[in-house]
Amino acid sequence: MVSANREMVVYCFDTLVAHYNSEEAAPPAFDEGQHPLFVTWKKVVNGGEPRLRGCIGTLEARCLINGFRDYALTSALKDRRFPPIQARELPYLECTVSILTDYETANNYLDWEVGKHGIIIEFTDDYNIRRSATYLPEVPAHEGWTKVEAIDSLMRKAGLSGHISESLRNRIKLTRYQSTLFTMHYSDYASYVQATRGAVPSIGGANSSNH
Repeated sequence: MVSANREMVVYCFDTLVAHYNSEEAAPPAFDEGQHPLFVTWKKVVNGGEPRLRGCIGTLEARCLINGFRDYALTSALKDRRFPPIQARELPYLECTVSILTDYETANNYLDWEVGKHGIIIEFTDDYNIRRSATYLPEVPAHEGWTKVEAIDSLMRKAGLSGHISESLRNRIKLTRYQSTLFTMHYSDYASYVQATRGAVPSIGGANSSNH
């Protein structure tokens, strides 16, 4: 089984830096394989808690190279919840790649473990509108939610604005999954690039930390 690793995060950073330079990223150093995946960008300012800046991926299997290239940019630039990440933010970024595995259909909306499983919910609301949403395994644990709190938050994420009743929760089809993930801060990425390629990442020919 393929696990998330450093080279995948490096490729996501390479892809974003290449975008700002209007270039193509160098070919990555990992295998092609096909898996569902996510790319998450967070911003760390003054040593504080990392703040989400973008998170988009796919629950369907994708070629890893194309998938990480596409979602590195989509999550950084097209997550509708946030303004596009600017080049000047690069030195403050932290990137996490996730590869999703072990999809299982749950018996009910509580048939999963906080911190172990990511969850996908699908349901039809009281207006007969089909809705769906997902949280990666680390989200409910990071927020300190109970299972019910996580489910209710996910129903809101799916676009539900009305009352959440127990009967509505019981309509949920829940799929649980697990993931491997790897996280790297930009400073570690820059050090890695300097050590392996003999150059510091730059934007427009200048060190990106100056932008």
